[in-house]
Amino acid sequence: MTSACPLDCPDACSLDVQVEDGRLVSLQGNHKNPFTQGFICGKVRDIREHIEGPDRILTPLVRSGPKGSGQFRRAGWDEALDIVANTLGGIRHAHGGESILPFCYGGSNGYLTQGGVDARFFRRLGASRLLRTFCAAPSGRAATGLYGRMPGVALPDFVHSKLIVLWGMNPSSSGIHLVPIIKEARENGAKLVVVDPRRIPLARSADLHLPIRPGTDLPVALAIIRTLFEEGHANWDFLGKHTVEHEELRRRAAAWTLERAAGVAGINAGLLREFVDLYVATNPAVIRCGWGVERSRTGGSGTAAILAIPSVAGKFGVRGGGYTMSNSGAWKLDAAAQANEPETRTREVNMSQIGEALLNPQGPRIHALFVYNANPLATAPAQEKVRQGFLREDLFTVVHEQVMTDTAKLADVILPATTFLEHDEISRGYGGIVLHDSPATIARIGEARPNYEVFAELCRRMDLTKPGDPLDVRDLRHAVLHSDGHGGAREAQLRELGVAYPSVGPNPLPFVDSFPLTPDRKAHLCPPALDAEIPGGLYTYAPVAETPRYPLALISPASSQTISSTFGQLVKGPVPVEISPTDAATRKLRTGSRARLFNDHGEVQATVEVNPEIREGVLALPKGLWAKHTLNGRTANALVPDHVADLGGGACYNDARVEIEALPS
Repeated sequence: MTSACPLDCPDACSLDVQVEDGRLVSLQGNHKNPFTQGFICGKVRDIREHIEGPDRILTPLVRSGPKGSGQFRRAGWDEALDIVANTLGGIRHAHGGESILPFCYGGSNGYLTQGGVDARFFRRLGASRLLRTFCAAPSGRAATGLYGRMPGVALPDFVHSKLIVLWGMNPSSSGIHLVPIIKEARENGAKLVVVDPRRIPLARSADLHLPIRPGTDLPVALAIIRTLFEEGHANWDFLGKHTVEHEELRRRAAAWTLERAAGVAGINAGLLREFVDLYVATNPAVIRCGWGVERSRTGGSGTAAILAIPSVAGKFGVRGGGYTMSNSGAWKLDAAAQANEPETRTREVNMSQIGEALLNPQGPRIHALFVYNANPLATAPAQEKVRQGFLREDLFTVVHEQVMTDTAKLADVILPATTFLEHDEISRGYGGIVLHDSPATIARIGEARPNYEVFAELCRRMDLTKPGDPLDVRDLRHAVLHSDGHGGAREAQLRELGVAYPSVGPNPLPFVDSFPLTPDRKAHLCPPALDAEIPGGLYTYAPVAETPRYPLALISPASSQTISSTFGQLVKGPVPVEISPTDAATRKLRTGSRARLFNDHGEVQATVEVNPEIREGVLALPKGLWAKHTLNGRTANALVPDHVADLGGGACYNDARVEIEALPS
């Protein structure tokens, strides 16, 4: 049987599923998606441990002890759904619909399990709306403002590049199928540049590594832009034909010399000079901009500046030249076609500030929280605020989940959820440009149900169903696949190829096959809409305060085990915090030491790993960790402030500034 992985990764692997008596036997990659080349990452290869492991939630559960005690009793679906429907109905009647908040992210979900029947339910309740900002909010605003969600360079086309720049992106952990393509390109003579505060695996063999301080991407990118303009390397023909506002961009970059930017970034100015010379001299050149850039207070402007570089240099128009971030803009499919209900204009709540919203709301107090496709206690900033908010006695919390997460332990009602192999799904890659139609391949474990069934049943119980609502999964599938008017051709591709591609094809060439999706089809390098969103305007650098008390930047990158908190229960602990040899020696720490990381927001106790691959002044503790992975049940997010980025209200995970010291022995 065939399926596809919808998990939070750009690659969208196509899969062969071996099943016996409804149970998963093995999972391997296949070649229906040519980009993923028949191999899959270890996280998904071992998914049977997740599906059938001891943490799997098998039945609905109702809290039977104090909040946070982890005490639950089993319940049937009818009882559990009655409790949910009656309690939400009572809260809506007493406090209004906006006192109910859905909390979901959905990076690991496809079109059928995110933004469809769930949207129908919450819109008809009049619930508050969630701004999904943990990832891609600042970068999405930047890319849309400049290029209107134009697809970037297709990842398979990197094989044609002669210069590949990985900026804030570690494909070895989060997009592994790009690694062999980079290897092939390098065998064909391509150069590789890595911009990252760590010497990630690809940086070890790169031609150039720029280990910049976290949060300094903006001045570095502006210095590159300034140098391109001032030294005669701007492509004025391309700028005149395909861009607007390039003179304003030039003006705003003018103050950032290579020397000044290098000083802020904590690197030798010669490295920036080497980068510029290499970028100018090499064609085709492509920048793979990752999501590490956006995780700071100027992350939106930093992303915009990076994405502007290939326009200034005129690197588009040849295969393997330009930039790539998310290619989801290639698709015009709309999950909300399943909702059959227009979006409401109710109060918005930023998920990156959920702790503050639960404790000190601006607007109606949140009395009910419905969590699905998310694990906020493990993933949200200001972790202590989040914990205290969830522990409120007057907060009714429902969690629809596959395994017993840290968040589920704080619920009033837990509903067992299916994994992607247990329900029908439609998913697309946001790196590789491909669409998968994936029917269920294994029997459901226990009493698990997909959320499109759960929310449809809640609509029925709360009298929110309307004539014409797509209810059967076949109708939901049809609504999505035909939402852009090209469903017939897409259905034919799925039948014939097992995958489908957008109208621009799987390998569109920017500024040849596809153009900026802006009204004038030009790149806007200093768009007024983004300018108005930021005090001081786009490309304004506002550094995180470095203080003697908290001199170290704490980052929480993806790892080979966790891109998000999914599969976190399978990670063996404790997980160490990584520190440079210099910083470790200064603090008398060594590998295996027990230490406390702390700032004004909280404290994390962890073991130490001295790692020469990380630059001085930076600590790394992976994202996606659960309470069990540290010595005191707190993760990096306990130290992350809940202020937001300059664009899109994004979370600023890399703005954590901390100190570390040994714990008493």
